[in-house]
Amino acid sequence: MGRRPSRDRATIGDVATEAKVSRATVSRVMNGLATVDPAIAERVRATAVALDYRPNQVARSLALGRTQTIGYVVPDLTNPSFHSGLRGLSRAAAEQGYRVLVADSAEHADEEPGLALDTRRRCDAVVLVAPRMSESDLARLLPDLQPAVLLNRVVAGAGLPQLDVDWASGIRDLVRHLSGLGHRRIAYLQGPVASRSNTARELALAAATGVEVIKIRCGAMFPDGHAAAGQVLDSGVSAVIAFNDVVALGLLGALHELGTDVPGALSVVGFDDIPFAAYTWPPLTTAWVPQEEMGRLAWQRLSALLTPGHPVVDDAPVLLRPRLVVRGSTGRAPLRV
Repeated sequence: MGRRPSRDRATIGDVATEAKVSRATVSRVMNGLATVDPAIAERVRATAVALDYRPNQVARSLALGRTQTIGYVVPDLTNPSFHSGLRGLSRAAAEQGYRVLVADSAEHADEEPGLALDTRRRCDAVVLVAPRMSESDLARLLPDLQPAVLLNRVVAGAGLPQLDVDWASGIRDLVRHLSGLGHRRIAYLQGPVASRSNTARELALAAATGVEVIKIRCGAMFPDGHAAAGQVLDSGVSAVIAFNDVVALGLLGALHELGTDVPGALSVVGFDDIPFAAYTWPPLTTAWVPQEEMGRLAWQRLSALLTPGHPVVDDAPVLLRPRLVVRGSTGRAPLRV
């Protein structure tokens, strides 16, 4: 191997000269194209490493007609469950040289279509998490986003891959767990009105037998759960199902301030199994949602869409099932005088 050029940064021409190939061959190897003899490709890669050659990403994007970036549009990045999805997506995408651009609508569903379109203009594809967006907005938006993958939502005839969670099965597991502990009167802290996952939860609760469910208007954030504590205690229930873990943790904080024994006087369950859930006090019983796996699956489908000449990608929705995780925030229903 020859001496490294004296300038600070090696160029594609330096690699071509050292490897005794054309600049076009170096470009094809660096861009991962399988049109170069494997032995020559290995020589080019070894030369690039020896010269500490780093391709100019702007030039590479222009040559490929791609940004090597995908968008991840979410309604609220402060919710740790969306972080898990992002972790799975970004790690899988990075293995193929892609970066992830994150866009957060801050729970403003009316701003999501514009935000998603703006993100798509800057990226090669989009993963859209849209549990709040209206059906009409989605129908108008999706054709302009493709290639795209839709998460936490199912839209008939969308023509793109869709991944969702079987929210109803998670609720049934939570109700079965509480019922088995003797709870017959349960409060449900409702999520955002526009949330399709909240609708699925409420339908599952309405179909539950052997328990009475008291619905309390709430939300999806820590302060929402904290503010609902008074209504929960006034309702006379022995257990609470929160819309998600974030709401449940807000409620637990307020109950601790009020001196309410959990689970002695009141059992509390969440939904999602965010990382904090196992380390609060008491540790939170919840329904684990495979968000990180959903992120990986989203990339698999998006990668197929980004592959030239890709086969038709099945748009049949894939439902991922939650799993009950029992911890210290639930116990036997208290005896009432």
